[in-house]
Amino acid sequence: MTVFHLVRHAAHDLIGRVLAGRKVDVGLNAEGRRQAEATAQQLASEPIRQVISSPRQRARQTAEPIAVAHGLSISIAPQIDEHDAGLWEAQEFETLKRDSRWRLWNEKRAEACPPGGESMRELQIRILSYLDRLSEQYPDETVVLVSHAEPIRAALLHERGMSLADWMQVDVPLAAVITVARASAPSPAAEPA
Repeated sequence: MTVFHLVRHAAHDLIGRVLAGRKVDVGLNAEGRRQAEATAQQLASEPIRQVISSPRQRARQTAEPIAVAHGLSISIAPQIDEHDAGLWEAQEFETLKRDSRWRLWNEKRAEACPPGGESMRELQIRILSYLDRLSEQYPDETVVLVSHAEPIRAALLHERGMSLADWMQVDVPLAAVITVARASAPSPAAEPA
């Protein structure tokens, strides 16, 4: 079994105000830097073989103290990048609340899709395929993946045998460490249609 510590990036100044997505490459604020250090301390005694980060600055900065604590370099993986929210990226949540498509996305994640973006099912396939590959590459080892709420949530929904429609039942707090173990045998790429 490969042990994965799925880590959400720490706090930045746009949290709760702007959907940063991939378009706004924001770094951590002072609180986020403290959270990243605390996460590194939490994982300090773990036998970590590899630290992998999303390309986003907020994820890389969260991964850095973890990697330093283990004498490792950070690998960058677009497979665990932020969810592609298409035309909604860089918009304020107050603006998005007035968009009927935004309301539909938040009510029916299993069926809706951001305009010009990635569906939750596509996101789940992306992240699970990567976890399968890493399970084969690092059998019986521990890997840290520093990513974002939606990719982690998509993976956890599958791991817990839940539907994409149940997305609100899976909380992924800032700087959270959520641990899952996966066998090296490939799993289904996503939930059944």
